[in-house]
Amino acid sequence: MADIPSMRRRDFLARTAGYAAGAGMLMPLWEAIGANGEINRAYPDELLSIEAYTKGRISPGDLITADNVEHVKDLLEPVTYEQVREMGRQLRVAPTTTDIMRLSPWEYMEATVRNRGRARFDDKGNVVTEEGRPWIGGHPFPDATKAVELFAGLTMSWGRHDASVYAIRQYSLSPEGQVQYQYDLGWAELAPVGRLVLEPTPYWDGHEDFLRYQSVFFLSPRSERGTSFLNIWPYDQNAFPDLYGYLPHFRRIRQFPTNQRFEPLVPGSTLYLSDAWAAGDPLHTWGNYRIVGRGPMLAGVSNGWNPDHPNWEHGTHGGPEGNTFWNSTVELVPEAILTEAEPVAFTRAPVSKKRVWFDARNMMPIGMVTYDRKGELFRSFDGNYSLYESGGKAFMDGDHPYWSWTHVHAFDVQTRRMTRLEQVREISDGVTTRVNEPGMYEQYLTRNAILRMGRI
Repeated sequence: MADIPSMRRRDFLARTAGYAAGAGMLMPLWEAIGANGEINRAYPDELLSIEAYTKGRISPGDLITADNVEHVKDLLEPVTYEQVREMGRQLRVAPTTTDIMRLSPWEYMEATVRNRGRARFDDKGNVVTEEGRPWIGGHPFPDATKAVELFAGLTMSWGRHDASVYAIRQYSLSPEGQVQYQYDLGWAELAPVGRLVLEPTPYWDGHEDFLRYQSVFFLSPRSERGTSFLNIWPYDQNAFPDLYGYLPHFRRIRQFPTNQRFEPLVPGSTLYLSDAWAAGDPLHTWGNYRIVGRGPMLAGVSNGWNPDHPNWEHGTHGGPEGNTFWNSTVELVPEAILTEAEPVAFTRAPVSKKRVWFDARNMMPIGMVTYDRKGELFRSFDGNYSLYESGGKAFMDGDHPYWSWTHVHAFDVQTRRMTRLEQVREISDGVTTRVNEPGMYEQYLTRNAILRMGRI
């Protein structure tokens, strides 16, 4: 696999450096967003059109394949580029999204604009308001100039909803393209602070010292059915979460070492707890945060929902058996912020550093690669987000269409093993994707809940 970023990207960054103005290009990005919710005034035309950028070689609707990927090599993170060039991966191209409200949950973006400028770090490095209270919602640093501010906002709220349950299908493939493991699992998240929809807001009384409750529970296959884990995150981002698990063969809840976050939860998976949302660990268990580059990028930030399938499932292609990669849509992201971080609280971590690309428009991660202890490429993590609205169909989140991730690739570069995940409407036992509903805490996010789920 080639290393990060190519000479062509460095050349482009140098060529566009004159556009830079704060977080935007022609004008500060969040001034443009605050004016009308559009990003057009912040970027030159060549960063808003893949056709203009490639001088007509690639246009919306085209399919990027090994035959034409060299035209956009400088717009892809290195593992995706090699997957297209060597493994048959293909990427459908969509126009650039300019309406910021289509790139995050509606209430989250409203709160980001409303609360802009009100966040700071306290003496422990935790995000607080001017008064020193826990954060009140939205991204705390939309004008981020430091990598730690980008990661802080991401760590504060992964899925950007007050509460979510994702119904997930997971497939783990061998290097030969064979599906060796298939799982139905649910993933639940709930925010006690920074709440925007679920009452009470912005804090859940009595839970202000916690940042997140998060659980994962497996419903199939039979060998893993009932396996459940619960993470309880302190608000203090210097402390590890409490991790509880129910393993059916032990028939009881156990507390697990919470700093062992670089191991798969189930057999065959290439996905670690540390990988979640590219920020699966407390903020200050990683360090040496830095921004190492800015420039345009191709990434899956829209058109990822598949309403034409009754269960929202996605087609596959590529690899030895034609099923290694999800059918994916990408668009030209005008400005991606490339960051690095190192695991400072994990003495035995197999990772020496990670590189994460953030979309400057909404501060979400759009790609991640990690490096092993020798400094060689280790693993990659990429996926698609989408507003769940397409072709006259919509899955609603209150008054607005739902926004979330749609599918993910977790690829081990060194073993060539792939884990694919997709968010679907429903999995085993009638578990469905849900958002911002009362009762999710009692149903999925307590020790009694994982005990109950473990015994189903």
